Amino acid sequence: MESLVPLGRKPDRRSGSADPRARFLPTTREEMKLRGWDELDILIVTGDAYVDHPAFGPVLIARFLEGRGYKVGVVAQPRWDSPDDIARMGRPRLYVGVSAGNLDSMLNKLTAQKKVRSEDQYSPGGASNMRPNRASIVYANLCRQAFPGLPVVLGGIEASLRRIAHYDYWSDQVRRSILLDAKADLLVFGMGERPAWEIARRLAAGESVGDLTDVRGTAHVKKNRRAWEPLLADRSKYVGDRKVVVLPSYEEVTRDKRAFAAMSKAFQYETNPHNGRPLLQPHGDEAVYFNPPALPLGEEEMDGLYDLPFVRAPHPTYRDVIPAWKTVKDSIVTMRGCFGGCTFCSITEHEGRIIQSRSEASVLREVRQLSRMAGFSGVLSDLGGPTANMYKMTCKDAKTESACRRLSCVHPGICDNLVTDHAPLVALMKKVRSEKGIKRVFIASGVRYDLAERSPEFIEELAKHHTGGQLSVAPEHNESGVLDKMKKPAIKSYERFAQAFCQASEKAGKEQYLVPYFISGHPGSTLEDAVSLAVYLKKNGMRPRQVQDFIPTPMAIATTMFHTGIDPLSGEPVYTARDLREKRMMKALIFYWDAQHWPLAREALIKCGRRDLIGRGPHALVPPEGAADRRAGPPARRPGRPR
Repeated sequence: MESLVPLGRKPDRRSGSADPRARFLPTTREEMKLRGWDELDILIVTGDAYVDHPAFGPVLIARFLEGRGYKVGVVAQPRWDSPDDIARMGRPRLYVGVSAGNLDSMLNKLTAQKKVRSEDQYSPGGASNMRPNRASIVYANLCRQAFPGLPVVLGGIEASLRRIAHYDYWSDQVRRSILLDAKADLLVFGMGERPAWEIARRLAAGESVGDLTDVRGTAHVKKNRRAWEPLLADRSKYVGDRKVVVLPSYEEVTRDKRAFAAMSKAFQYETNPHNGRPLLQPHGDEAVYFNPPALPLGEEEMDGLYDLPFVRAPHPTYRDVIPAWKTVKDSIVTMRGCFGGCTFCSITEHEGRIIQSRSEASVLREVRQLSRMAGFSGVLSDLGGPTANMYKMTCKDAKTESACRRLSCVHPGICDNLVTDHAPLVALMKKVRSEKGIKRVFIASGVRYDLAERSPEFIEELAKHHTGGQLSVAPEHNESGVLDKMKKPAIKSYERFAQAFCQASEKAGKEQYLVPYFISGHPGSTLEDAVSLAVYLKKNGMRPRQVQDFIPTPMAIATTMFHTGIDPLSGEPVYTARDLREKRMMKALIFYWDAQHWPLAREALIKCGRRDLIGRGPHALVPPEGAADRRAGPPARRPGRPR
C-alpha cells in the first residue's frame, strides 16, 4: 500500500504574483497563467462554490492531488446548458473528477415534504438555483461532451451513496447505480484520497482507464456479460484472494422489496475495509463491480491533509457570502468516520466506521495558523468532527478490528473491545484553549452521550470551558422500539448525561442548557409513538426547536425500512409513515408548545383517541380548538433537562 506521506512536490508558486487569485487553485485560463501553466493534469468539477477550505470535500481532494505534484484546476457550479463552462481551461492531461458537492444534490434542493428549499448553504448568497438536480449525472455528461475520450471519475457523497441500486425518495422509485446513468469510467466511493491518487499515478504511467479495475474504493462497469455471468452461477468465485458477493440484481430489487432488503443487508456487512469483499450487482446485460473499500488513513496521513496550503476562504471572485463557509471558517476538524452506525445517517457508509484522528501537534498547528488570520475573533466555533468525542477511539486489538463485521460499536451496547478513553480529547481541549490568541473554544459537533457518560472529566471540561450556554445533543426519540430501529441508545442514557452535564454546569457556576434534537416520522415510529414523545417532552419541561422530519437518504438502512416496510437486519416488518400529512402531524406533536402547530396536533390526538390531552389542564398538550389564548404556555423549566 502506497503511503500518503510525504506529500511530494510542493504546490507550484513560481509566478510570485501579488494577485490574490494565485493562492487558490486555478479556475480560469488567466489564473493558470499566474502559475505558468499551459495545461492541467486533473480537473475537479464541483456543485459547490469554490471555498478553499478542508471542510469542502472536492477541494480537499484537489489540494491533496496538488500536493503530490499534479496541476489541478477547479470548475465550481458550472452552467449546465452547455459544456463550454467546464471546458474553459482546456482538456486536462489525465482525468476529470466530478462531484455534486458536500451534499446529495436532491437532498440539497428538496425538503422531506418534497418542497424546494429556500436556501443552498453551499452557494454564494445562499442562491438555490446554482446546480442541477442529480448534479453528478449532469456534470459527467457535460464532461464527456467537453472532453471526448477523457476518463471521467465520479466521486463525492452523492456518487458514494448512490453507487448501488437505491431507493430515491424524491422520485419514489428504485434507481440503478449512478455510475451507469452518468456513464462515467470509474466511481470513487468513501473518502477519496487513496483512489484518486492511484488513478492519477497509473494513468500518468501509461495505463488506460480500462486497466484500472482493481483500485480499492472504486467501482466500474463490466459490459461483457460473458465475463461476469459465471459469478452468478458460482457464488464461491474468487477475484484475487477475496470471494465476490453477488448482490440481487437491479431488476430483482425493483420488483421485489424483500430482494431490496436482502441487498441492503448484504451491502452493510461489506463496509469494513479490512475484511470487506468485492461486490457485483447485475443491471440488465451489464454489471457494476465494486472493489473493497479503500483503507483508512493513519495519523500521519491525516496530518498531511490538514497541512496542505488551504486559503480557508472563498475564491475572491465571489461577491456574496457562502453560508456554509461562515459556519465552518473558524472550526477545526480533529477526526473523521463514525462507528455509531445510526440507521438514518450516511456518515458511516461514506466516511467509514474506523475513526481516523489527527495528532495533537497537527491540530495545534492549524489553530496557530487560524489565530494569525486577519479577521479571526479568537473564538473557535467547533473542535470536533462527525462526532466530537470519538477522537482517538479505536478497537483494543488490530486483529479483532480487522475481523469484525459488527455494524455498530455502540449498539445494542458499547462493545467491550472499544477503547472509550476520553483522556486524549480532554488533553487536546486544554491545549487548544491555552493557545495564544484563543479566547474561547466551543464544541458544536455532536456529542455521543452514551460514550460521554463514561468520562465525568470530559463532561466537566465540556460544561466549564466549551459550551456557550447551550449544547446540542441528539436523543432523537424516547420510545425504545423506535430508538432500536435507529440504533440509538435508550433515553435513560440521555437522561444520565443530561443530569451530569447540568450538575457540571452548576459546579462551574454557569446556567447552561441542552438543546435536544429529535427525528419525527422515522421508520418504526407510529403516531402513537409521537404522542408518547410529546407527553415525555411536556412532562420534562422540554420544548425542542430542532426537529428533523425523517428524510430517506440513498442507501441508509432506515431508507430501506421506509421503502420496503422491512427491517433488513432482522427481516421483521416495520411500520412507516409515508403519507406526508401524517408526517406533518408527527412533527406537530413534538412542537406541542407552538401555537402554529396546534391544529395538526389536535388532529393527531383525535386520530389516536387521545382527546384527554386536549384542554387546559396541567397534563394537556394543546388547548381546545378556537382557544382565545394563543400563547404557548408557561416558559419551560430547563430546556433539555429531564426530571
